[in-house]
Order: sequence, then C-alpha cells, then structure tokens
Amino acid sequence: MFSDIGALELVTLVVLAVLVFGPDKLPKVIQDVSRFIRKVREFSDSAKQDIRSELGPDFKDFEFEDLNPKTFLRKQMEQNEDLRELKELRGSFDLKKEMNEVADAVHGRETPSAVNGSAGAVAAANGTPDLLKKQDKPDTSERPPYDSDAT
Repeated sequence: MFSDIGALELVTLVVLAVLVFGPDKLPKVIQDVSRFIRKVREFSDSAKQDIRSELGPDFKDFEFEDLNPKTFLRKQMEQNEDLRELKELRGSFDLKKEMNEVADAVHGRETPSAVNGSAGAVAAANGTPDLLKKQDKPDTSERPPYDSDAT
C-alpha cells in the first residue's frame, strides 16, 4: 500500500502527526485509522464477492486487476500464440545498433557493414567515390591554411 513512500517522507508524516495530534492523542488516532482501513478492506472484499456471485459461473476466474488496461494487455499477450512471433521479431531488431549505423553514416565514420565491403564494393564497382567511407584526416602536424575572411 505504501510502497512508494520513502524513509524521509515517512519521518515527515510521523513528525506532522505528532505536531497535529500531540503525543497523548496519537495512539488513539492510529487505532481509529487502522480500524477504518480494516473496515474499508472488508467492505471492498465483500463487494468483490457480491459482484463475482452476481456474474455467475462464467466469470469464476475474473480478476478485478484485469480491469487495468496494462494488466489486461500483458495477460493477453502472454496467452496469444501469434504475438510470440512478434516478440521474436522485436528481439531480432536492435534499434540502438540501427541508429548508431545511421549516425556513423551521417558523420562519415565507417560502420561495421562498410568495413565488410557491402557499401564500398558497390561504389568501387561504379567508379564513384564512396561518400559514406571515412575520409583521410589531414596531418595534425601541418597547420590548416589561414582564412582571413573566416575570422
């Protein structure tokens, strides 16, 4: 129930409770709140049982958690055989790898597929320069030409 409350938040709630109700009334307030929560749970459980009994034997395995769309979809995907092929396809496609290859091609770096010769062999056969192939870097000891208009 309180799985998303951290330690600092819990300490803050305790300090606020002590300040608002005082140390004398705090145990009574805690008992009243726990009794209220227990009654709400009992009411909720009895309402669920009434709904299940009214639905009949066809919905004997009905779970109220299935009303949550995410839970329902997850359960349906696990049961459906056709979607297993989709999972296999999804597992074989690596979006990061594809994006890295595109980025490398845009920036002019060699990709593993270009090293294997798939793109370079086609360009060499046509006699056209391969624009995706890594260009030779100029010698770092040599200074680039000075352009007065650019400065």
